[in-house]
Amino acid sequence: MDAAAKAPPEQFNFAAHLLTLNQARGAKVAYIDDLGALTYAELERRVRAFAASLLRLGLHREERILVAMLDTVDLPVVFLGALHAGVVPVLVNTLLGADDYAYMFTHSSAKLVVTSGPLVDKLRAAITATGAPLPLLVSQPAPLAPGDLDLTPLLHEPPAEAPADTHVDDIAFWLYSSGSTGRPKGTVHTHGNLYWTAELYAKPILGIRETDVVFSAAKLFFAYGLGNALTFPLSVGATTVLMAERPTCDAVFARLTRHRPTLFCGVPTLFLAMLASPALPPRADVALRVCTSAGEALPQQVGEQFTAHFGAEILDGLGSTEMLHIFLSNRPGEVVYGTTGTPVPGYEVSLRDEAGAPIPDGEIGDLYVKGPSAALLYWRNRDRTRATFLGDWVKTGDKYQRLPSGHYVYAGRSDDMLKVSGQYVAPVEVELVLQQHECVLEAAVVGKLESNGLMKTCAFIVLREGHAPGDHLVVALQAFVKGRLAPHKYPREIVFLAELPKTATGKIQRFRLRDPH
Repeated sequence: MDAAAKAPPEQFNFAAHLLTLNQARGAKVAYIDDLGALTYAELERRVRAFAASLLRLGLHREERILVAMLDTVDLPVVFLGALHAGVVPVLVNTLLGADDYAYMFTHSSAKLVVTSGPLVDKLRAAITATGAPLPLLVSQPAPLAPGDLDLTPLLHEPPAEAPADTHVDDIAFWLYSSGSTGRPKGTVHTHGNLYWTAELYAKPILGIRETDVVFSAAKLFFAYGLGNALTFPLSVGATTVLMAERPTCDAVFARLTRHRPTLFCGVPTLFLAMLASPALPPRADVALRVCTSAGEALPQQVGEQFTAHFGAEILDGLGSTEMLHIFLSNRPGEVVYGTTGTPVPGYEVSLRDEAGAPIPDGEIGDLYVKGPSAALLYWRNRDRTRATFLGDWVKTGDKYQRLPSGHYVYAGRSDDMLKVSGQYVAPVEVELVLQQHECVLEAAVVGKLESNGLMKTCAFIVLREGHAPGDHLVVALQAFVKGRLAPHKYPREIVFLAELPKTATGKIQRFRLRDPH
């Protein structure tokens, strides 16, 4: 544990903790969204009012409510109000289909669904599919069906007098982790987990402070976004800009220039697209102090180009839904682009071979981590819980290499590793080389089985504007890789695409490239 970080008391409610921290900042703006601003005093009043409303609606301690909301000021109110009442909010991706939501309703045994107006039809269809009469609570203007509830009046009810007397290790909220390898996993977190991400990463590493204006392109339903836009700024009294729409370059540029955030949180694919956009604003039009990146490895050239243009460093880091936020990170003023940095104090990491034994520097191994923000378990999934949460350690599913300098270099997901010509290939290593070619905007490398049963590497390429695909370019790209990596690692097949399939959080969906059907 980091000696500088003070542990919270045993009886601890994270929502109440944040409200107490900011009582002297009542007139300061806490949140700005597309419709207006919310002060810290109004945030507290609405949080406490929503907490009381949940109890009046018949919700009990530790019961779940499913929250599928766009990033507006109502979402932090609902999340914190539930925590304040001891009710468990389950944050879910707003881009899922009705079938996914129906599964999550059933799996979580949710007693109430809270959603934003534009998502009502999809959530209503999911409720109908389950056959359960779940109440639907709607934020922002939307036609209400019989039985639906309007969120707005509930935010003006008499506020709760006192928060639920929760323990630091009580279940506070859930996040559903990626479902790319099966059904999404309900990842269960405590009140204390939120506290520790702010104390160990946001304050000492990110250096977040009260004077910052924070803007996260990663949404609040994502563990990374939840820390960026709620836990971290509210832990120091900063102001946060929220954006309901999808994070296109134009939408991001509009917020960077209009609200002039000092701290911007993105993902590698977004930073890459921003740099390639003709609308990229000049340095003088923004006020960036520092940026963060997570979700996938940040290519070295993207970090270098971004810093050269804006003057702000991107702190590439690694976190996970299971660990809640970043535990491996670069440091301000000490950024080594092309690496994920070094362990955040308060966390321990370990690289191990397939038998679980530690490996020396330079070798690629499975990454394990331990620290106080680790989730408790996957709900109703004992087998996956036992395979991931191993005593104090969490097996991340990532492959990494540790340099003699102590910096860690990403080598892909454990289930992405390929064996070609009897030797292992890390797809991310090939991708990073391809992205150094002047014609390549994005690259994703996967393995494909040939008819003879042997594995070959296949690269999917998005070209920069002004470059055309062709056999000559295939040969040139293959030669480019051969000149920089071991010969067996070059892509045997190259396919040019207009765009790569991605998740809502910007991660490339490699499983869709392996099996386009």
